[in-house]
Amino acid sequence: MTWPTTTDTGAEPQPAGHGAPRRGSRLSWQNLRDGAIRTWRTPPWRRGRVIAVVAILATLPLAFHRLVPNTPGNWGSFVETFLPWAGLVVPVLLICAAIRRSWTAVAATLVPIMVWVVMFGGFFMPGRGGGSHDLRVVSHNVNAVNTDPAGTARSLLKSNADVIALEELPEGAWKLYNAVLKDKYPNVQHEGTVAVWTTSAFPMNKAEAVDVGMGFTRALRTVIQTPKGDVAFYAVHLASVRFGASGFTIGERNHTIGRLAQALAVETAPHVVLAGDLNGTTDDRALQPITRYLRDAQDAAGTGMGFTWPESFPMAAIDHIMTRGMTAADAKVLGSTSSDHKPVQADLRLR
Repeated sequence: MTWPTTTDTGAEPQPAGHGAPRRGSRLSWQNLRDGAIRTWRTPPWRRGRVIAVVAILATLPLAFHRLVPNTPGNWGSFVETFLPWAGLVVPVLLICAAIRRSWTAVAATLVPIMVWVVMFGGFFMPGRGGGSHDLRVVSHNVNAVNTDPAGTARSLLKSNADVIALEELPEGAWKLYNAVLKDKYPNVQHEGTVAVWTTSAFPMNKAEAVDVGMGFTRALRTVIQTPKGDVAFYAVHLASVRFGASGFTIGERNHTIGRLAQALAVETAPHVVLAGDLNGTTDDRALQPITRYLRDAQDAAGTGMGFTWPESFPMAAIDHIMTRGMTAADAKVLGSTSSDHKPVQADLRLR
């Protein structure tokens, strides 16, 4: 007979590690438990130091976005276009701080919170704007491939605006919108891909094309007559931007900004309105040649961020109504139409 070399229990021998975690296993319950105990026993002020560093780093593009270089790839303009979204890192950091039970991480996360509130919190404060208005303006990029121009025009009628400016109109498409708008807005001026309608109470002078350097007309200037004085009115659609392997491509857009700024620089009218799709936000440094002359109505009197594009999930406020010599009493983004942009509205008071 053969003598056993181990205690004979009548059971088959099991492979090493079967039924229990192997020594050194990183995913063992014991290691997880030990790690949780160490975390629990570590003083709160010593936990979450990595999270705290990330929180401080996340503050930098918010507080110092003007220092983000624009070359190569125009990253400065890209960051500024979507700048409010930088705040999304805050809830992530707070969740991580809660998991780590770290007061250090929580305190550090207060820094980006405070910076975001200082920069954007005012847009959500009650009491912005207010008072009477002399002119209600609506502007809408209707999309060249809009499948329901009549429906879009009917939606805009609900705004009860005095002036409606439309952009990205294919050749002759202004007539499709005019068929719906003409009864309430008998005055119409159009040039290239933009058009303006006004009610009978606000006659318009003949429009003139504004050359923004694209080889075809995407901007016009007209004069709207109001009981309190004439208003120089610009309807504008600047060049688009693209994002690809080479970065944020804004060269053509910036060229059109420069050309439009030249027209605004010699504008002598005391009251000026610019309405349209500028393909940029007022945070974007590239729009400074325009914003040095005009104030955005949404920034002045609107509630919320004023995001207009893309319509399905708006992420950027690139459609604007800007003024000079006028006060914004109210501003807002209107409901969706068949376009890929949302319309914007502003109630303006002549000074």
